[in-house]
Amino acid sequence: MSAVILRPGTIDDVETIHAAMLKLGTHIGAPEEIISTADDLRSWGFGEKPAFTTLIAEVDGEFAGLCLHFPIFSTWMGRPGVYVQDLYVEDRFRGRKIGERLLRRVAAECRKEGGVYLRLSVDTDNEGAKAFYERLGIAWSSYEQTQKIIGEAFFAFAEAPEHGEQQ
Repeated sequence: MSAVILRPGTIDDVETIHAAMLKLGTHIGAPEEIISTADDLRSWGFGEKPAFTTLIAEVDGEFAGLCLHFPIFSTWMGRPGVYVQDLYVEDRFRGRKIGERLLRRVAAECRKEGGVYLRLSVDTDNEGAKAFYERLGIAWSSYEQTQKIIGEAFFAFAEAPEHGEQQ
């Protein structure tokens, strides 16, 4: 069995990272939800102020998977952590603990920087991912629910006067 190499993603990996995001969207049955472009990832992940970091897994120099993440902070714990936005492993490399290795490396890097927790969300219909995370001890939180506002609703919300009334 070939060795799995983990390395930081670079700007040269942008097309591969974006292709993985498209495959992930298809895997969970929501390819239309992926509206980002490779240029978006290039600008926001590898520009002057990167919004995220990637960890790439390779087997014999071939892309096997990735973990896209960024720092977060818990005011309740008073400590930093890491948010895993996307974890993806190519189908042909599944079952080789690549996803687990990616998550453990991201957690270790976070810990080295003083972090004390890892957070992620799982698509509600992705039973395989839920079971995978539970097996690793990354438990479902019974007291939290993710909320979001996107697109035009977000823009209207952000541009409204602070007192909440429309002008």
